[in-house]
Amino acid sequence: MSERTGWDRRLRVRADGKGLVGHAGVVLLRRCADQVGLTGALAAVLPVGVGHGWRERAAVVVQLAVAIALGAVNLSEAEQLALHHRNLFGPAASDSTTRRTLAALDESALTRMAKARRTVRRHVWSLLHLRPGGFPWLSVAGRRLKGWIVVDMDATVITAASKKERAAATF
Repeated sequence: MSERTGWDRRLRVRADGKGLVGHAGVVLLRRCADQVGLTGALAAVLPVGVGHGWRERAAVVVQLAVAIALGAVNLSEAEQLALHHRNLFGPAASDSTTRRTLAALDESALTRMAKARRTVRRHVWSLLHLRPGGFPWLSVAGRRLKGWIVVDMDATVITAASKKERAAATF
């Protein structure tokens, strides 16, 4: 099965309420890292291993970055978030695997990772410059805000009820 077919199968939305996952923005972050080549570029510069239970170090690093973006402040929280999303991204790396991955990052590895990130960033910006009309910068009240990145997502607003004392209705 190709990776694309796997993603399509996992992301299919049904009306039965099954297979839903919180933090839907995590899909955008993770797929973006994969699609622009960041995960692959990191895999090319991080150690590769073999054997039962070996986790690709690039996937561990990307998983950790996504968990931090979702608010994780320690490795245990990062593991719990990854476990929550395992149906989308596969088995989660444990907090101890993540710790070992980070501990193995010496100055040389960090330099290689920085170079890989720069290369991917340069590639993404070159693709954006090829876009008709340029990059969709954010404009507010007729003023262009430079340095902001626009991610246009469609969503459905739903009401949320709370039984907490003095809680007001919210979205």
